[in-house]
Amino acid sequence: MKIVETDAFWALTEKRLLAIRDVKAAAAVLSPEIESEAAECGLAMAGPWVFTARNLPQDGKTRFDWTICYPVQKPEGYNHAGRFELVRFEPIMAATRTYQGTMRGLFTQGYAPLVEEIRFSRHDFSGESREIYHKWNGAKAGYHKIEIQFGLAR
Repeated sequence: MKIVETDAFWALTEKRLLAIRDVKAAAAVLSPEIESEAAECGLAMAGPWVFTARNLPQDGKTRFDWTICYPVQKPEGYNHAGRFELVRFEPIMAATRTYQGTMRGLFTQGYAPLVEEIRFSRHDFSGESREIYHKWNGAKAGYHKIEIQFGLAR
């Protein structure tokens, strides 16, 4: 576990109220639509995909606030008028860990150890968490590189 201050970034976003089990399908539908809108608007990608969650549950059935984020370079004076919202994400203090492996192990081998380390360190969770997809090889691939971040209360 590392404690970091994240960088601010701009992203085209879509918010949904989902259960964990529904994220895969929502991301598969939304990601090409967001990429298409970014291209149509001349917005260049500025980093890997980010999924944010508010009060992420510990089960696959409870719904939570989920946001898919396509980081973009926002030109000076640009005003976005599209289906997806252009949002600025401010820096947060976060506990972070990079998970490398299959999607099946993301929660047991990625999230669980990080949550345990945070609890042991006596930091307080802010309620925000993020997944940064540094290397995504497709839904059925055997290897991905995903940074997990839990926001910390100041």
